[in-house]
Amino acid sequence: MVTNTSGKKKTAIARATVSEGEGRVRINAKPVELIEPELARLKMLEPFRIAEERRESVDIEVDVSGGGTVGQADAVRTAIARGLVEHANDAELRDAYMEFDRSLLVNDVRQSESKKWGGPGARARYQKSYR
Repeated sequence: MVTNTSGKKKTAIARATVSEGEGRVRINAKPVELIEPELARLKMLEPFRIAEERRESVDIEVDVSGGGTVGQADAVRTAIARGLVEHANDAELRDAYMEFDRSLLVNDVRQSESKKWGGPGARARYQKSYR
């Protein structure tokens, strides 16, 4: 059985394919163990901290694009967690993820506010000095 899921964070989108296998996790065709920086790798592997026994029975292939390193890591962890829950069809696992961190199963819909005129950013304004 093959399960397709996705995860989003800011402008990063991750699409995960979960299938029967022997525990391989690949991000953009690269083994997850080779992902740098280490903090991003640890974030991507968070779903397995709760479901260690599930990793040996599935292969996960993730394609991620857009955003930055940490945004992509968040999107990947959401996609992996959703894929494991859907593949196992396990309500207990879903509840464990929700109790640990809701963003494992629910996309973070926050987006950065767009820049406006009259300043360097969304809210900041250019300073004036005339005295």
